[in-house]
Amino acid sequence: MFDHVTLRTADQAASVAFYAPLLGQLDIHQTASEDWIAEWDDFSLSPADAGRPPTRGLHLAFCAPSRAHVDAFWEIGRAAGHPDAGAPGPRPQYREDYYGAFLLDPDGNSAEAVHHGGMRAGGHLDHLWLRVADLEQAAAFYEAIAPFSGFERASAAPGRVHFAGAGSTFTLVAGEHVTEHVHLAFPADDDAVVQAFHRAALAAGHRDNGAPGERAVYHPGYYGAFVLDPDANNVEVVNHHRPARGSR
Repeated sequence: MFDHVTLRTADQAASVAFYAPLLGQLDIHQTASEDWIAEWDDFSLSPADAGRPPTRGLHLAFCAPSRAHVDAFWEIGRAAGHPDAGAPGPRPQYREDYYGAFLLDPDGNSAEAVHHGGMRAGGHLDHLWLRVADLEQAAAFYEAIAPFSGFERASAAPGRVHFAGAGSTFTLVAGEHVTEHVHLAFPADDDAVVQAFHRAALAAGHRDNGAPGERAVYHPGYYGAFVLDPDANNVEVVNHHRPARGSR
């Protein structure tokens, strides 16, 4: 599963004003609110800056307890003036009981509420779609880190590759408008796993974005390492050194 997924925002206040009421409709409650971060357990927003531009081109889907919750998510979003990206309804092309609704956030990312019979028991993110410039290269990167991320290549179709973890998934989609500046973090329960992830990614020719080490700025014991995927998204494996999955 995902430890956390962080979006950089061009206007943090506007993005929090978008997500907070929508996630509240899904019984997803905010767990942190500071100048540098707004967090809902495994999902967070942080302000963009000169070195870390806004996240663009991402699709992310949140688990909804019922179809009625999906409807409420879309209805309050539309009432607040947010752009529609797909009205509530069945999407049997994904699975027989799939029911979702879609809105665009202030940075143009597609945010979905989804309900289906295969949703995870813990956490809030059901799936992500990342558009990539080179599908083969992106798939090779995520296959190389699969022993450390926990997401294995599950299937492929023309123009896309699907990775599945313990209750969450992500799909790489070939496209001209690639997903930019998203941060994906995967959990580990041992510092050695964090170190092995970093070594394996660099040995495969991928770019370092932060060597293994403690980042106490997040919390004492936070031990992570960072690399860039082929589209320059920031990918991390982290050990929180505490029994439950930590927040960032």
